[in-house]
Amino acid sequence: MDVEFKALAANHTWTLVPFQGQNTIIDSKWAFKTKYKADGSIEQRKARLVAKGFQQTASLDYDETFSPVVKSSTIRIVQSIVVHLNWEVRQLDINNAFLNGNLKENVVMHQPEGYTDSTKPSHICKLNKEIYGLKQAPRFWYDKLKDTLLR
Repeated sequence: MDVEFKALAANHTWTLVPFQGQNTIIDSKWAFKTKYKADGSIEQRKARLVAKGFQQTASLDYDETFSPVVKSSTIRIVQSIVVHLNWEVRQLDINNAFLNGNLKENVVMHQPEGYTDSTKPSHICKLNKEIYGLKQAPRFWYDKLKDTLLR
């Protein structure tokens, strides 16, 4: 949890602001996952802060949602090209991928459980960047990735 929280803070994911009667203040929760090696032994335990996006209201808290999907036929075509041209294939995992997109909407969230700022306990988090669970997070991450790849 500490590693995740430090990554969120380092990326300036939110700014603490005083509560001023904002309409929708969403909650968050910690999600935990254990990653295993091929032999079944534990590789790593991960914690991720996830927004409770189901508390968001359409056209008030977000404008549109997006779910990137790849057709299986596209994967097969790319794999065929790779085999035919004898290319090397590599896979990568982008750590905290959704933290790379900036939010356009005004979204506020309660401070994460276990990480309330003792100097500002009644403040809320105004999100500057997306976090997992927000309805609009996939759209902004995809847009940022697309713009970067095109540049």
